[in-house]
Amino acid sequence: MAEHRETDAGRLGSASFRRAFGVDYAYLSGSMYRGIASKELVVAMGRAGCLGFLGAAGLNPARVTDDIAHIRRHLAPRQPFGVNLLCDLQHPARETAVVEMLLAHGVRVVEASAFIKVTPALVLFHLSGLRSRPDGGTARDTRIVAKVSRPEVARAFMQPAPQEMVAQLVAEGRVTREQAELARGVPVAQDLTVEADSGGHTDRGVSTVLLPSLQSLRKRMTREFEYTDEIRLGLAGGIGTPHAVAAAFAMGADFVMTGSINQCTVEAGISDAVKDRLQTIDVQDTDYCPAGDMFEIGALVQVLKKGVLFPARANRLHTLYKTYDSWEEIPQGTRRQIQDTYFKRSVDEVWRETCEHLRKTGRESEIERAERSPKRHMALIFRWYYGYTSRLSFLDTDLDRANVQIHTGPALGAFNQWARGTPLESWRNRHPDRMAMELMREASSILLECGGTSA
Repeated sequence: MAEHRETDAGRLGSASFRRAFGVDYAYLSGSMYRGIASKELVVAMGRAGCLGFLGAAGLNPARVTDDIAHIRRHLAPRQPFGVNLLCDLQHPARETAVVEMLLAHGVRVVEASAFIKVTPALVLFHLSGLRSRPDGGTARDTRIVAKVSRPEVARAFMQPAPQEMVAQLVAEGRVTREQAELARGVPVAQDLTVEADSGGHTDRGVSTVLLPSLQSLRKRMTREFEYTDEIRLGLAGGIGTPHAVAAAFAMGADFVMTGSINQCTVEAGISDAVKDRLQTIDVQDTDYCPAGDMFEIGALVQVLKKGVLFPARANRLHTLYKTYDSWEEIPQGTRRQIQDTYFKRSVDEVWRETCEHLRKTGRESEIERAERSPKRHMALIFRWYYGYTSRLSFLDTDLDRANVQIHTGPALGAFNQWARGTPLESWRNRHPDRMAMELMREASSILLECGGTSA
């Protein structure tokens, strides 16, 4: 019976997706920054016949290179894996350098996240894998799985690569004329993950609205550009129980991607203290606040609120930023409270640490800009708080419990409730590959009971 259920689970989603990526299941584990989606997590997923993405964002190139080498040593040549590629609009040269490094190390699949448009670096990765098939079609030896939560961004990925970017890459000798010609007939990304309300960066999308909308867009784009190969749409955000997985496939998702539930596993690269907290949360234990990397515009992240003060404090800092034009304008009592309870050090110490970080990362111009603009100076001081609180989640001590920043979503709370009373209740028994198998098997059973079918 168990073998039969496993076979049914392997039929869920798109067969062409499974063939294209060499996986047994249409199930992905998404990247989580700074190695929370660790090399061990990626290896576990690959060995189970699923695709996992390394959380490369926020790691230095040497660490990413070492992690890729580890993954290659522990996976068979045909076992799949991918690496996160984070958008860097302010520093496009760094984004291009990351792509060149990934290509040099033979990485053939990337998860493109936080992109609001197609960039030259993405086009370089895309074109580098194009070649003609014997049947006249176009083979893709490199693949982009684009995370999208807005139709206009999805449209950009569903279109062929912008010709001006392609022409520039040809002129620079970075891609061939044949690859440039092939690019006219295929989308930048054949696989898009439709991201509903999720942990971390979020547009707070609703899956039952987003997925059908982008499925309609896919039909229009396929007709407009006369694609011969299908564009595949997966679903992420809120995927934490078998019923959620079953619902995604019932809506016609070609694959599913999990995120928050994987950060509370043995393999996740965060501290045990954080995992102890996460295994107790419920669906209502998260909140929204401005993202540190997009602090000025107020873009949102979803974070843990149970037992911490970080989301309330982060929202307060953003309100102060909008209200005042400089740190000095903020009332003295408020400034003292921020230094004593938020920063745990003086604002002068915060600024020194900020300057050291900017110099180490080659961004001295940011220091000069802040010295000319008191408002920018205040923004960088407040951004420091995000870096400090994020680092706390990687420590093994409860050094500053109130201020810890933990990106997570309600899907983990739903998983915790589903796992209650089972061996999976403790995170020390949770492994992402075993969780994937349980979710897919139970989802296939639910769909069979409902008389549903999978692609």
